[in-house]
Amino acid sequence: MKLDVSMLTHDLKSIPDYARKVEAMGYDCLWSSETQHDPYLPLAVAATSTSRIKLGTNIATVFSRSPMITAHTAWDLQKASGGRFTLGLGTQVKAHNERRFSVKFESPGPKMAEAIRGIRAIWDCWQNGTKLNFKGQFYTFDVMTPFFNPGPIEHPRIPIFIAAVNRFMCGVAGELCDGMHVHPFNSPTYLREVVHPAVEAGLRKSGRSRKDFTYATSTFVVVGDSPKEREEQARMVKQQIAFYASTRTYEPVLAVHGWQDLVPKLHRKSVEGDWQGMADLITDEMLDTYAVTATYDTLHANMLERHAGLLDRTALYQPYRPSQDDPRLPAMVRAFNG
Repeated sequence: MKLDVSMLTHDLKSIPDYARKVEAMGYDCLWSSETQHDPYLPLAVAATSTSRIKLGTNIATVFSRSPMITAHTAWDLQKASGGRFTLGLGTQVKAHNERRFSVKFESPGPKMAEAIRGIRAIWDCWQNGTKLNFKGQFYTFDVMTPFFNPGPIEHPRIPIFIAAVNRFMCGVAGELCDGMHVHPFNSPTYLREVVHPAVEAGLRKSGRSRKDFTYATSTFVVVGDSPKEREEQARMVKQQIAFYASTRTYEPVLAVHGWQDLVPKLHRKSVEGDWQGMADLITDEMLDTYAVTATYDTLHANMLERHAGLLDRTALYQPYRPSQDDPRLPAMVRAFNG
């Protein structure tokens, strides 16, 4: 299992130093997300500041941009990074599409599948001179003159990952994608009983197998070398788990363990603003189900034991700002990627 790292700064002036630092520490991939900042710009800076570390989005929203815009951005990042870029896409939920991005939200699974096919058709046109003639239910791309064509690049095979929670989207990932961003709110049981069977059904449609697919995630961790350190982190991780568990979208992650009745209780407390009360509803058993607790020198072994065959790469999901200057980090990273 490879250990990745998230973009902890989106300040374009500080990214070169940050990217070089995490590359030197041995992290395998640097992921940028679409939250408070554009997900692509930081990777453009990192691409020209590093030479080895992989780069990717986890995730960029797919419906907020035309697939043509996404195709151009990914093409440029792949060229600038020398083939190190992974395009990670996600649908986001209806409210954010309609009220934050002001775009239409319709048939997210089929529309995501069509966007992926459209992006690949555009790339094929640029790389191989294929006539662009993509016509779907949601998107049409049939104009590409030399003036707008960036032309071929050295590494045209850009991996596409998508974020998926429900069975349909997991199937889309298996059928059309190189990998999947598994939501951090997961458990080995959920991965084994829900995610993998749906992805494998998609893989069979495309004539591929497990070895052709990558499962990536961020894992909730309570990592510390003293009980006090772990206790402080456990409280914050429980709060983050409660936040996700209060949303009906993630009810299946609870249901496989028989905890689905917790969702309305957490939702009610979230409406009331009772954040501490939400965390108090997350038991130690739930914490152990959805998070990994370890010391720095046992984290790698614990992760492998827990996720053997289920995940291929992960980053540490710590719901506080971790320090990359912690002297215990280099040895931990080497345990994963050395």
